[in-house]
Amino acid sequence: MKTLRAVNNLLASVSMTLAMLIIFIMVAALFLSASTRFITGTGFAWFVELPPVLVSWLVFPLLGPLLKMGQHIKVDFLTPILPNKSKNILLIIVNFVAFISACVFFKAGLDATIMYYNLGQVMEIEISIPIWWMFLAFPVGFLMLALSSLELLFDNILILTSR
Repeated sequence: MKTLRAVNNLLASVSMTLAMLIIFIMVAALFLSASTRFITGTGFAWFVELPPVLVSWLVFPLLGPLLKMGQHIKVDFLTPILPNKSKNILLIIVNFVAFISACVFFKAGLDATIMYYNLGQVMEIEISIPIWWMFLAFPVGFLMLALSSLELLFDNILILTSR
């Protein structure tokens, strides 16, 4: 459990740092696009095309850390009214479903990444970015989600059995 928690904490730190860097790059690219267009009258298309390409790397690696921090999208109308034991059972079910779903989507993302890697296609934008690079965010993010949900699942089971 300590190893899993340490790995998840490291991955969370890396993904948060990556997210901050991506947001900085997106804002800087759009600012530079507007600035060059204003100053010179023409701009570079890749300044505008870069932010949408980076969105998958912003979203998917944050799935696990956000779930672990309780910041993932959730509907929270049952937990305030449930007793602690029932709440913990519900969290076990939710984390188990998240783990199974993450494993399924990890496999699908890995298959898509391998397919696009083998095809060798690149995006039709000003800078040549391989399509597989964008799809790689799917298996990376869902692997991180699987590890985080597994940690939460173990934590919930330990809490339930200790009572």
